[in-house]
Amino acid sequence: MQNFRTYAAAMATFAAVLYVALVVAVFGVISLLLDRDVITDHEAGPIVGPVMTGVAILVVYFGMLAIGLRVPPAKQRVSIGAALLLGFGAYFFFAVAGGVLLGAGRGDPFGFVLFAGSQLLSPFALALGALGFVVALLYTVVLASRIGERGRPRWPWEKHDDAP
Repeated sequence: MQNFRTYAAAMATFAAVLYVALVVAVFGVISLLLDRDVITDHEAGPIVGPVMTGVAILVVYFGMLAIGLRVPPAKQRVSIGAALLLGFGAYFFFAVAGGVLLGAGRGDPFGFVLFAGSQLLSPFALALGALGFVVALLYTVVLASRIGERGRPRWPWEKHDDAP
C-alpha cells in the first residue's frame, strides 16, 4: 500500500509538470495564432497571469494527489468524472483567482466580476481546462494500470526468466 502511495504521488508530480509544460506551450501557440495576450487588461500588472495559472495548476495537482492517495489501489479506475471535475476546477479557479487579484488591487468589486467573466470566455481558460481534463484522465489511466505494483516493464526476452 505504501509503495502505491509513493508511486501515485510521484506520478501526480510528473503529471503536474507535464501540465505546466503543456499550458505554457498551448498559451504561446494560442497567443501567436490569435495575436492576443493571455491577460488583455494592461492595468492588471505582470503578476496576475502567472498567479492565475499557478492556481489552476495547483487545483489539478492536488486533485490528482487526492485521487491517488485516497482511493485504495484495488479500487483505482479510469474516472472521466473526476477528470472533468479537475478540468472544470482549473478553468473556474483560473478566472476567479485573476478576478480576486484584480479586484483587490483596484478596490473595485465590480471589476472582479468583469475580469473573471472575460477570462471565462477566453480561449486561454478553455484550453487550460481542456488540458487539465486530459492530464487528469491520463493520470487515472496510469494509476488504474497499477504499473508500479507489478514492477518495471520487461522486454519479451526477459519474461521467460524467473529473476525478479
